[in-house]
Amino acid sequence: MNIALVLCTIDSTFRRNYFMSELKNQISQFIDTNAKTYQDISLAIHAKPEVSDFEYFASQTLSEQLKKEGFEIELPAAGHRTGFVATYKSNKPGPTVVFLAEYDALAGLGHGCGHNVFGATSSLAGAALKSVVDQIGGEVRVYGTPGEEGGQNGSAKGSFVKKGYLKDVDFALCVHPGSGPEDGLSTRNYACAPVDIEFWGKPAHAAGCPQDGINALDAQILTYAAIGVLRQQLTDRIRIHGVIVEGGTAPNVIPEYTKAKYYIRAADIDTLHELYEKVENIVKGSALQTGCTSSMKLYQNLVENMVLTPSLDAIYEKYITELGNTVKHVEDVVMPGSSDVGNISQVVPTIQPHISITDVQIAGHSQDMVNASCSQKAMDAIVKGAKALAFTALELFENPEELAKVKEDHAWHVEHQKEN
Repeated sequence: MNIALVLCTIDSTFRRNYFMSELKNQISQFIDTNAKTYQDISLAIHAKPEVSDFEYFASQTLSEQLKKEGFEIELPAAGHRTGFVATYKSNKPGPTVVFLAEYDALAGLGHGCGHNVFGATSSLAGAALKSVVDQIGGEVRVYGTPGEEGGQNGSAKGSFVKKGYLKDVDFALCVHPGSGPEDGLSTRNYACAPVDIEFWGKPAHAAGCPQDGINALDAQILTYAAIGVLRQQLTDRIRIHGVIVEGGTAPNVIPEYTKAKYYIRAADIDTLHELYEKVENIVKGSALQTGCTSSMKLYQNLVENMVLTPSLDAIYEKYITELGNTVKHVEDVVMPGSSDVGNISQVVPTIQPHISITDVQIAGHSQDMVNASCSQKAMDAIVKGAKALAFTALELFENPEELAKVKEDHAWHVEHQKEN
C-alpha cells in the first residue's frame, strides 16, 4: 500500500470537505441576511396577483432585485414580455445552473398555487450561489418563466427550450410550494396539448329555412361525443377534457361559429403526439359530416411530461433534511396535471420537489392555498428552499464526477420514459 498516496487522498478529501463547508456557511449567511428582502417581494407579488402574460409587476420586481445583486438582465426574454433572464458568469470555468422562477397567479383566485413563494425562492437561491461563484467558477442564471398556469402566451418554459436558452445549461433547479406535514420530491406528470377546436358553418333561420344553414354546433357536439367514445379505448396514462366556450348566439339562428378548448394529456410525449393525431382526425371527420370548415391548433406552448433525475433529487433531499424538513416518499406514478417544467426536464437534469407551507393537507388552487402562500410558514419555506437549492447546486459545481453521474442518470430516464 502506498501510504503517501493514501494520506494525500485523505488530505485532499478533507480540504474539499472543509472548503465545501465554508462555502455553505457563506451561502447560508447570505440567505439569512437577505431573506427579508425576498420575503417582502414574495408578499408584494402575492398582494398584486397577475395572470399569464401580464406579470409585469412580478417580473420587474424580481429582475430589478437580481440586477441589484450583480446579475445582467434580459427583459423581455424568449418571446414573452414578462419573461426574464438574469445571468452572472464568473471569470473561472465551471458548470452552468439555472434556477427556474415562476410568479403567475390564477385568474379570479390569486396565488392559489404559491408562485409568489416559488419565484422568490429561486431568485434568492440564485443570488446566494452567485455570492460564492467567483471562488469556485461557473455561471449562475435565474430564468423568469411566466404563465405556468397556462393562458395567453402561457407555458413559457417551452419557449426557453425552443429558443436555445438551455443549450449550454448543465442542470436546472426549482422547488414548488406544497401542503401537509411533509415535503415531497419531484414527481412525473402528464404532457399536455392545450388546443382550440373551431368550426365555421353558415347561419340561417332555424325555423324558417334551416335547410340553408350549416350547423357549426352540430360539428362541435359530434366532436365532443366522438372524443367521449375514444376514451373507451384509452389507457389510464391518457386524459382528454374540454369545454365548449362558444356555441352560437340565439336558438333561432343556426350557429355559424363554435369554439371549444381541450387539454389533451398523456404520460409521455410520444403518446401525446399519437393521441393528438387521433383527435385531429375526429375534428376533420366532424367537419366532413356537417359540411363545416374546421381548425385544431395549440393556443399556447405544448407542455411536455416531467422526466425524473432521481440522483439530483437525492442531493436536494439530503440538504432539505439537513435543514430540518421531513420528506415523504411516494410510489412512482404519473401524477394528475401538467407543468411546463417538463419541457426543461426533457433537455437537462431538472428537479421540482415540493416544500410544505402548511401543517395540514389542503387543496391546491384554493382559497386555503392563497392564504397559506402569504403565511409565516411560507416565508420560512423561502429561506429553507433557497438554502437547499443553493447547496444542491454548490455540490455539483464542486464535484464534476457527481455532475457527470447526474447527467448519465438523466439521459437514461429520457431514453426510457415511455417504458415507465
